[in-house]
Amino acid sequence: MEEKAKKRNILTTFPRTFWVANVMELFERGAYYGLNALLAVYLVKELNFGEQSVGLLQGFVYALTYIFPIAGGALADRLGYRKMLILAFSLLTIGYFASGNFDAYGLIFLFLLIMATGSGLFKPIITGTVARTTTEENSGFGFGVYYWCINLGAVLGPLFAIWIKGFSWRYIFFFSALWCFLMLLPAVFIYKDPERPESTKSIRQVLAEALLVLGNSRFMLLIVVYSCFWILYFQMFCSVLWYMVDFIHRAPVDEFMARIGIPFKFDPGHVTVINAATIVLLVVLVSRITTKMKAIPVMAAGIAIGSAGFLILALTNSAWMFVLSIAIFSIGEMTAHPKYYSYVGLVAPQEQKAVYMGYAFLYGVFGSLIGTNLGAVLYENLLKPIVPSPETVQVGLPLAAHAGSQVRFFWLIFAILGGVCLVGMLLYNRFFSEDTPKTNRRAWKIMVGLYSVFALAGIYFLIFSLFFVPEIQWKTFVQSLILLALGGGGLSISFRKKQ
Repeated sequence: MEEKAKKRNILTTFPRTFWVANVMELFERGAYYGLNALLAVYLVKELNFGEQSVGLLQGFVYALTYIFPIAGGALADRLGYRKMLILAFSLLTIGYFASGNFDAYGLIFLFLLIMATGSGLFKPIITGTVARTTTEENSGFGFGVYYWCINLGAVLGPLFAIWIKGFSWRYIFFFSALWCFLMLLPAVFIYKDPERPESTKSIRQVLAEALLVLGNSRFMLLIVVYSCFWILYFQMFCSVLWYMVDFIHRAPVDEFMARIGIPFKFDPGHVTVINAATIVLLVVLVSRITTKMKAIPVMAAGIAIGSAGFLILALTNSAWMFVLSIAIFSIGEMTAHPKYYSYVGLVAPQEQKAVYMGYAFLYGVFGSLIGTNLGAVLYENLLKPIVPSPETVQVGLPLAAHAGSQVRFFWLIFAILGGVCLVGMLLYNRFFSEDTPKTNRRAWKIMVGLYSVFALAGIYFLIFSLFFVPEIQWKTFVQSLILLALGGGGLSISFRKKQ
C-alpha cells in the first residue's frame, strides 16, 4: 500500500528548483528548434547563400552546441549554476536577436556562434540541476520529465515558427530571442543553486581537471557505444527527409486528414514533429515503467526498439508505415535517452556532476559528425541514382524490383548498425558496468585504440580537405580538427593517467 502511495506522489518528491529548471529547458528548446527547423531554408532561399556555405555554418554551430557543455559544466561547478544560467540566457538572447537583424554571412555566422555558446553553456546546467535534485529512487522519472520538456519544446517551437514566418522570417529570430530573454527572469529571481560541494579551486584548475574526464575510460567507452545509436537519430535531419521527398507517396496521409476536417499537407518538416510529439505523449508513461529498472538494460531495450523503426523503413515505402517507423524509433529514443542521463548523473562524482553531464553530450558530436556524413554519402551513392520521377511518386506506383532492393539495402545498413550498438551496450553491461580495477584497465586499452582511430581519421580528413579536392572542404576541415583534438587529447590524458 505504501509503495503505491509513493508511486502516486512521485511528482511531489521533486523540489521547486527541479521544476524551474525544466520550464527553462522547455522555453530554450522551443527557441532552438523553432529556429533550426527552418534555418537552412531561410539562409538558402531568402538570403541566397550557397549550400556549401550554409553547411559549413550549420556544421560548426551544431558541433559547438555539443562541445561547449564540457566547459559549461566545469564552470557551473566552480562559479555556480545560477550565474551560468544568467550568462547562458544573455548570450542566447543576443545571438538569436542579432543574427536575425543582419544579412551579411559573416555577421550571421558570428551571432549564431554566440547563440551556440549560450546553448552549450546551458545544457549541462539543467542536466546537472536534475541530477542534483533527484535521488536514486526518482532519478529515472525525473530525467523522463526533463526529456518530456525538451520534446514539448521541439513540437511547439517549429509549429509556432512555421506560422510566424508567414508574417516575416525575422520574427522567428525575434521570438527565439524573446523566449530566452523571458527565462532570464526566473534565472534571476526564482532559481536557486542546488546543494553541491563547495569548490575552492581556480577556474583554470577546474577547466584543466575537466579535461581529465577523458581519462575516465569506462565513462568515455559508454559514450562511444551509445553514440552509435545517435548515428541513426541524425538521419532524421538528412537521409530520412530526402527519402520522404524522393520516394514516399504522401497523398494517403493528406487525404485522411482532410476526411477528418483538418487541411493538411504532409511535409518533411513534420518528421521532427512526429518524433517529438510521440515522445511528449508517451515519455512519462515509459519513464514510470522503467524508473526502477537498471539503466544499461533499459538503454539496450531502447536501442533495439529504435533499430526496429529503421527495419520498417527497409520493408515498405508506404506513407503510413513511414510515419509508424518514425514513431517506433521515437519510442526507442525515449526509452534509452532519459536512462542515459540518469546513469551519468548517478555515476558522476558529487563534486563534478555538471562536468560529467557536459561530457555526456559528446554523443551528439560523434552522432552528428558521423551520422550526417554517412547518411549523405550512402544516399548519394545508393538511392540518388534510382530516385523515381515525381509523377511516379505522386500517383503511388510501386518501385521497380531493383530500386526496391536498393532501398531495402540502404535502410538495413542502419538497422544493422543499431544491432551492432545493441550488442555493444549488452557487452558493456556484461564486462564494464562495475567499477573495478580490472574493468577500468580493460576499458583503458579499448579507449586508447579508439582515440588512436580518431586521431588518424582526423589526420586523414585534414589532409583530404586541404590537398585532395579542387576547393578546400571547410566542413570536413572543421570535423578533422574536432577528431584530432578528441583523439590527441584522449591519448595524451589516457597515457598521463596510466603513468
